[in-house]
Amino acid sequence: MEVKYKTLKNLFQVRHPKQARLKNHDPAWAGKGVFQELRKSELKARATTFLENNRAALAEAQDRLYATDMYSVLIVLQAMDAAGKDGIIKHVMAGVNPQGCQVFSFKKPSDEELDHNFLWRYMRCLPERGRIGIFNRSYFEDVLIVRVHPEILASQRLPKGSKGRKVWEQRYDDINRFERHLVRNGTVILKFFLNVSRKEQKRRFLDRLNDPAKQWKFSPADLKERGHWDAYQEAVNHVLRNTSTPWAPWWVIPADHKWISRALVGGIITQSIQQLRLKRPTILPDQQRLIARAKRELEAGRA
Repeated sequence: MEVKYKTLKNLFQVRHPKQARLKNHDPAWAGKGVFQELRKSELKARATTFLENNRAALAEAQDRLYATDMYSVLIVLQAMDAAGKDGIIKHVMAGVNPQGCQVFSFKKPSDEELDHNFLWRYMRCLPERGRIGIFNRSYFEDVLIVRVHPEILASQRLPKGSKGRKVWEQRYDDINRFERHLVRNGTVILKFFLNVSRKEQKRRFLDRLNDPAKQWKFSPADLKERGHWDAYQEAVNHVLRNTSTPWAPWWVIPADHKWISRALVGGIITQSIQQLRLKRPTILPDQQRLIARAKRELEAGRA
């Protein structure tokens, strides 16, 4: 199921932000325009095989990323509930070295976090050079859930000028400038919105409720938030239009089929790192002599 990076960009990257709307992206996409000759069962098998093979390619890309110690990668995962964020992390990143990968999930901000600007708690968790960082939800919650629930904004201890009608435009601007700063300093930002349909979300919720092994995943808050579906869709549209930039574009990933979303996200992450054309550090002559001496001592039993 290998798809060229250019094709992935054309299909799933938000390339014209002003016209970006979720309704223009099919959450049940399963190969249309690329794999039309394959039946869904065949495509699922190929996607599964691709994901397995991609783990080795991603591990190699991560190794080069770590060795060069010049770039970092920040993966941002946003979605409605039950869209598969946790599954993406589990299945796509299964082959990477845990020492070079960090995952952060952001819940309701603490009092300490509320005493800082809204980006502060995310800044503290940014990946170092050579590492991959994953944000399971992110600073975009502050222009999504906070927009859908304005009472959250009202409860934050903000100056009057930060609560007016322009608050969202101000936050979009803050985010864009923040991300541009990161990119200029060597962070590759990959922002994924996992686009699940309302119908598929309902099916997954019922699956959780009917399976004792999955019931722990369900929260009454999930059902409550489902009642705000349309408001969230519109909030996401605003985010796509205002924060998909040339330096940090959004990728809208079809998420009704988990095997599709996992294969696509895995391929995009791997190919994005490969696009950096990273090479392992060159061994200088002095280092080569030290390596040769160490090898002789070990082989001679002197060490």
